[in-house]
Amino acid sequence: MALERIYADILAVRIIPNVDPDLAKQFKLENHHRSLAIFTSTVDDIGYTALDEATKRADVDVVYARSFYAGSGHASGPLSGEMIGILAGPSPDEVQSGIDAVRQTAETSAYFEALNPEKTHALYAHVVSSTGSYLSKEAGIRRGEALAYLIAPPLEAVYGLDAAIKAADVKLVKFFGPPSETNFGGGLLTGSQSACQAAADAFRDAIIDIAEKPIKY
Repeated sequence: MALERIYADILAVRIIPNVDPDLAKQFKLENHHRSLAIFTSTVDDIGYTALDEATKRADVDVVYARSFYAGSGHASGPLSGEMIGILAGPSPDEVQSGIDAVRQTAETSAYFEALNPEKTHALYAHVVSSTGSYLSKEAGIRRGEALAYLIAPPLEAVYGLDAAIKAADVKLVKFFGPPSETNFGGGLLTGSQSACQAAADAFRDAIIDIAEKPIKY
C-alpha cells in the first residue's frame, strides 16, 4: 500500500522581542530567556518534532508545548489547529531562527501517512536520527540519541508498538496511552538509528495490515 504524506500547516506565528516579567514567571523562564516565539500547528506530533529540531539549529529552548483536546477538527478557532508551541531564547533573532526551523521541518521532513484516500486514517512513524534538547528530555535520554516517534489511532498504536519493539533492538522510553488529547496513542522508542528505522517500518507495516483487514484476527 502506497501511503500519501500528510504535512502540517503552521497556522499562526508571533514573536515577543522582550517578554514581560510577569508572563516570564508563568513560563518559568530563565534569565537569558528574553524573547519568545509562539506558533500553532494543524498536527501536534509534527509540531513537537519541529520544536526539537529548532533546539538543534538555534539557541532556543522549548518552554511550552501542548496539544488541544479532540484535535484540529474541533479547534477553538481558525488559527488554533491542534497544538501550541513556544520557544524562548536570548534575542529575537534566535527565536526567529528557531521558528524558521519549525516551519522547514513541518513543511518538508516530518509527516503523517494516510491509510485511506480521505486521509481520515493515518499514522506517524518518524525517525529522529539525533535528538535535540526537547525530545531528549521528553524521552529521558541523552541529547543526540536516535528516536522512533510512533503515533496512530488507539488500537493501531498499541498493536503497532508491540510489533515495533519486537522487530528491533529498541527500548520503549515513553508511552502515550490512548486516548491522548487528540485521541491517538503511541510512544517513543530509542536505540541505534538503524534499529529505530526498523522499528518504525514494523510499526507502519502492522498498521497497514490492520487497515486492510480490520476484523481478521
